Amino acid sequence: MSFFWSSWITILSLGCWLFIFGVLVWTLRSRPVLEEDETTGHSYDGIQEYDKPLPKWWLVIFFGTMIWGLGYFILFPSIQPNTWKGVTTVEVDGESVPWTSANELNSQLQANNRVFTENFEQNILENAGASEATVVLAKLNNLQSQRKADEENAELQTQIDEQVKLLAPYVDKLASDPEAQKIGNRLFLQNCALCHGSNARGALGYPDLTDNDWLYGGNADQILLTIHNGRVGSMAAWQQQLGESGVRAAAEYVLQLSGNQNDYELDAAKVAQGKVLFEANCVVCHGPDAKGSTAIGAPNLTDDIWLFGGDRDAVQTSIRHGRAGVMPEWQTKLGNERIMLLAAYVRSLSQTAAE
Repeated sequence: MSFFWSSWITILSLGCWLFIFGVLVWTLRSRPVLEEDETTGHSYDGIQEYDKPLPKWWLVIFFGTMIWGLGYFILFPSIQPNTWKGVTTVEVDGESVPWTSANELNSQLQANNRVFTENFEQNILENAGASEATVVLAKLNNLQSQRKADEENAELQTQIDEQVKLLAPYVDKLASDPEAQKIGNRLFLQNCALCHGSNARGALGYPDLTDNDWLYGGNADQILLTIHNGRVGSMAAWQQQLGESGVRAAAEYVLQLSGNQNDYELDAAKVAQGKVLFEANCVVCHGPDAKGSTAIGAPNLTDDIWLFGGDRDAVQTSIRHGRAGVMPEWQTKLGNERIMLLAAYVRSLSQTAAE
């Protein structure tokens, strides 16, 4: 907060308090001249005005609020917030820090998280037969605490990712535990349903999580890394390189690769031209067999599952203008324990589909 606004708050707060206190004191000390009958001499429609003292209960409450106001000035950063932090403190990251609304929120979140973590380790993991995960989680938390905000450290991130992968066997155990699945489902509805839908079947541009088609892999370690770090997918626009005729030819070949699900009458000449263009430009990402690559999130073009639509116009649009998709990282928002439960829930969805 700037000096101006800090001063403005101080002047306004103290000014209001002093003004109200001054008016109250002046009212108590002010005594009008009374007549012999103890009236002020004022008469309104035959009603005589007396000068009676204010009720004591009212004065007690009023002065009590004034004292409470002074106490607030002392307890909290009300006067020159940049300088006076108040005497009230809250515990954040194991340290006592001056009270602010943000610090109080963080303190409450950390207290709730401690309760959740304790229950996760002592009940959820134990019931699922995955208590050994606490050792990996301790190492992972220690590594994450070494990472400084807004500072990239590739070596440290690699170590963190390796620890995340070690949680995979325990995620598989949680995926078979009914109680863990209930919690994972609630976490999914609270955080993931906005994009993937409450039934996890996705939408145009958002993957269906209930099938066995995965852009970045559907094993437990791959799902964990996806949720932890997020994903940034991108397909380049090819219109400038291929031209409009090349875009249409490439799309025709892709439709053939996928089995022509819409039963189009494919142009054989365009299919042949598209195959040449595909082999010259697209195999780097999608592979010579067009089955894609989970390493870079390149989709399989030989099945009937489409992220942005599989009709002729949609495929042409994807090639012509490219596509981009972003999934945010969740490790700083949910924490390692909740991500394990969330990954277990997503894993169980694909296992159910496989069965």
